[in-house]
Amino acid sequence: MKQLINRRTTFGLLLALHFLGACKVSQDMAAPDLGLPASYRNAAAGADTTSVARLPWQSFFADPQLKTLIGDALAHNNDLLVAVKNIEAAQLTLRQARLGNLPAVNLQATGTYTRPSDNSLNGLTLSQFLGQRHVEDYNLGAALSWEADIWGRIRSRKAQALAEYLQTEEARKAVQTQLISNVAQGYYNLLLQDAQLVIARRNIQLNDSTLRIIELQFQAGQVTSVAVQQAQAQRLTAARLVPQFEQEIAVQENALSVLSGRLPARVGRDARLAAEAVPSTLPAGVPAALLSRRPDVQYAELALARANAAVGIAKAGLYPSLTITAQGGLNAFKASNWFNIPASLFGAVAGGLTQPVFQRRALRTQYELARVGREQTVLQFRQSVLVAVEEVFDALVRLDKLSQQQQLAAERASTLRQATRNAQLLFANGLANYLEVITAQSNGLQSELELAALKNAQLNSTVELYRAVGGGWQ
Repeated sequence: MKQLINRRTTFGLLLALHFLGACKVSQDMAAPDLGLPASYRNAAAGADTTSVARLPWQSFFADPQLKTLIGDALAHNNDLLVAVKNIEAAQLTLRQARLGNLPAVNLQATGTYTRPSDNSLNGLTLSQFLGQRHVEDYNLGAALSWEADIWGRIRSRKAQALAEYLQTEEARKAVQTQLISNVAQGYYNLLLQDAQLVIARRNIQLNDSTLRIIELQFQAGQVTSVAVQQAQAQRLTAARLVPQFEQEIAVQENALSVLSGRLPARVGRDARLAAEAVPSTLPAGVPAALLSRRPDVQYAELALARANAAVGIAKAGLYPSLTITAQGGLNAFKASNWFNIPASLFGAVAGGLTQPVFQRRALRTQYELARVGREQTVLQFRQSVLVAVEEVFDALVRLDKLSQQQQLAAERASTLRQATRNAQLLFANGLANYLEVITAQSNGLQSELELAALKNAQLNSTVELYRAVGGGWQ
């Protein structure tokens, strides 16, 4: 009968602990309603939900040399490797947190030899009752400690560790998408500088031809020395651009080398800026897709999960904690009897309930700070979504307007190329003066450089849109 009562009591205690373990003292804050529109600003109603973000970067970029550069950067970039190590560290923390419901067990083996003073009470007692002047004590045991997760504190710690681990993964994705964007834009900038260098050298040749004609006219007394000086100045203007562009090429090559995790070196390339195709259509999808595609937005949302868990941990600290401890093993006063079983066996079980009463308001302050931190996280999450939507819209507008500018700039460059040829023909036949030729060449140089810059801006904008909609981490 007594055993039945004990079993019922034990079962009731376990059942109570189970239900208490299901308690949670804090209420999770759900992700806020962001009120995202159905489509981006100025987009047609019922916009296509497909997005270029679904394309892996190997499919988005067509240039094989650019793909090679991106592959090298993903394999050797130090910032990305640090992000991977952060994932490994968070994984270890998560693994440890998942064992939070298991008891802690320690093994201990001790041996003590005590020789009290003969004139002390212990010395006199030993001499009188044991007939010896020293005491030996040998102990071998295991100690177990287990905390009942009554208020969900351990569960909240698990949730916090999981959110931290997932955040490190999203951080790696964010680093990768930014890295791909930086490499691609750096490569296109390199092609731009190559094109600018070619334009500058070609313009020098045109100026040389004009200068020779003007020098011949000066020798024939048809023009003054001012004409020669202005032609020379125009040539020097074009010549000055050559070392400038060569410097920018070297700096950009060094930057791409560092992104690839190697020492500065030349970057091999055969492509030309004019040959790089700008996609005619780049679907951006809908704003709601950014919540699942953008790594930085996902990171901010996981921060909200961490903040929720922190509130739960802090709130649980205000309530009682139940700890059960147990010890057992072998104990003897003589080494020869240490393993005399069962005589040397001992055991002890204890349970303790601890309720914080007065901690100088430390626990309450921790809880209130956790709640404030959670509210801050909500605002940061909102801001990250706003920035993401803005970046996509900016990239869409930039692509649209750059396309219009590029068409106009191409027409202007074509007109000025024809004007330069006509001016040179007229000048060679004495039907135009040197100022008309110099002006036409100067305008032609600027229009060619502007056209190349616009093409580069278009390519960079496609890369920026790809990153903004959350592409590149697949």
